[in-house]
Amino acid sequence: MKGFRELELFVRAAEAGSLSMAARLLDLSPAVASAMLKRLEADLGVMLFVRSTRSLRLTQAGEAYLQHAQQALEELAAGWDAIQQGSQAPRGVLQLSLPSDLGRNLVLPWLDEFLMAYPQLELRLDLSDQLADVYRQRIDLALRYGIPDDSALVALPVAPENRRVLCAAPAYLQRNGMPATLDELAHHRCLCFMLDGFVYNRWRLFGEGREQVIEVPPCRVSSDGDVVRRWAVAGQGIAYKSALDVSEDLLAGRLVALLPQYQGEAAPLNLVCPGRRQILPHIQALQAWLSRHCRERLNALATLLAG
Repeated sequence: MKGFRELELFVRAAEAGSLSMAARLLDLSPAVASAMLKRLEADLGVMLFVRSTRSLRLTQAGEAYLQHAQQALEELAAGWDAIQQGSQAPRGVLQLSLPSDLGRNLVLPWLDEFLMAYPQLELRLDLSDQLADVYRQRIDLALRYGIPDDSALVALPVAPENRRVLCAAPAYLQRNGMPATLDELAHHRCLCFMLDGFVYNRWRLFGEGREQVIEVPPCRVSSDGDVVRRWAVAGQGIAYKSALDVSEDLLAGRLVALLPQYQGEAAPLNLVCPGRRQILPHIQALQAWLSRHCRERLNALATLLAG
């Protein structure tokens, strides 16, 4: 379609605030991207951006045009999906970001099965606890806990019922005893996660008819969630982790859930993508696949904890 790539470049550049970033996302050279944008502006008869060597901002005309351009792309994508739905198995490139712990220890084997079921998909995987920027990075979607702050992002539920759980290894509990109350956590060795320099040592739980927050003294801190889990399994202290992250360790007896009279903080798991037009058939298939596996795992864990 004539003008489609120019329109896509304009929207990407506006979202990223950078023409060079938009060019990289679309696999274009900077010179080609600049020429395409000039061609679009010439066709419209207006300037869409105020550009300098270091900055890019929308003009008033550009701001007015952006919403229409985004809607046009969404409509075109919806039309393409309507043609493709039911006529083909999921295909294309799946660029996915996963949290370190959940990705390595739970989701990777699920992805292996998914790709065997849909062999026409190509996977490009990013494993990191840093929050992926789905606008600037070459990522279609990210599997993340919680609801995104950016209202422009779309969150596809995968495990909305997931919660955090206090846990420790049997060896640690043999040496240090089982805490009977939340206040006793202050006298235990606590293992904490850190993101962007912020240490998550204020643990929120629910019990006795109210929300309670305990600030624990961290004895070990890591910016890698998998390291925190490994420390807990090795008997180094108590961790407050997503139930999915430690489900395999709890089911195998390597970790024990603590203080069952308290309910852990909600930690809903979602697939996050930049907009509705990104929800292609293979992403819908992945959402359904991960949801089923998470539901089965959480059901098994609930049975264990109830017993």
